[in-house]
Amino acid sequence: MAFGLYLHVPFCRHRCDYCAFATWTDRHHLAEQYLAACRAQIVAAAPDLPPVTSVFVGGGTPTLVDPHALVDVLAAVPLAPGAEVSVECNPDDLTADMAATYAAGGVNRLSIGVQSMVPEVLATLGRDHDPANVRRAAEAAHAAGLAFNLDLVYGAAGETLAQWRRSLDEVVALDPTHVSAYALTVEAGTPLAADPARHPDDDTQADQYQLATDVLGAAGYEWYEISNWAKPGHECRHNLLYWTEGEYLAVGCAAHGHRDGRRSWNYRTPERYVAAIESGRSPEAGAEELEADDRRLEGLQLAIRTRDGIAAEEVAAEVLVELEGLVVRRDDRVVLTPHGRLLANEVAIRLT
Repeated sequence: MAFGLYLHVPFCRHRCDYCAFATWTDRHHLAEQYLAACRAQIVAAAPDLPPVTSVFVGGGTPTLVDPHALVDVLAAVPLAPGAEVSVECNPDDLTADMAATYAAGGVNRLSIGVQSMVPEVLATLGRDHDPANVRRAAEAAHAAGLAFNLDLVYGAAGETLAQWRRSLDEVVALDPTHVSAYALTVEAGTPLAADPARHPDDDTQADQYQLATDVLGAAGYEWYEISNWAKPGHECRHNLLYWTEGEYLAVGCAAHGHRDGRRSWNYRTPERYVAAIESGRSPEAGAEELEADDRRLEGLQLAIRTRDGIAAEEVAAEVLVELEGLVVRRDDRVVLTPHGRLLANEVAIRLT
């Protein structure tokens, strides 16, 4: 049985203009205490966990914490043989020594935040890393023998197709095993939300998505989820858990988990999370359980995003007619067409 663990590292050096995640730029002094709390949570939970088949360390910026301390936390995870262990990385931070430390500590996959290889586009996004460091980070990953994902964002204000093509071409040239390309979205409360002049244009993003599909497909990357392409056999197993309603443990502040049909989330701030663990209390801040019909519908809406789609028997004949051009039937499955991927949210709504 697949079972995952998500570990949230909430520290950042700089907060990007589009980011609405639970991250802080002024809490670095808590890092040692925080990681100790995360390890304590894992140790306490371990006896009741099935073998963990995938771990994802996200953030925030995991590469801001001591890599030796991070792999010490990961050493407490009861891993299944051949488990996937991923760490998100800022390209400015990742060095050959850090990559080697991760590899020696059981990490076998990195996800490097690129967003764009064009400095002007990065500035529009409020990113402050140097594209040259992406190349250095990729070299470090290769040298350490680590599979890695390069993570892109498209749709920044003023980003041209030529600039987007440049990012795609440069990323492909670095030979990652996986590429993610996410449409820029406007999240409430962010600097991007407060500046309508920088909001993305739907038509431009549609053209950019089609270009990504063409460039990545031609380079040997297979599409397997709306925003994700991989070389054969290198799909992100942890993210597949999310899209298939799999189960996973939440470790760290603001982390979300899912077990036995129950969703839970931890205290949002690192201080409250650490205080709970150190006092022997659960870090859980809340939970919910979906009714069977709601779970079924959510499962369909997630699965339709993937290349495997959903069982044809789940879609009424009249709905298939309504969705002509957006979905196609392949044997006993219904999957999105390339055009349908652009309207996946609308397709998902129609499944109700």
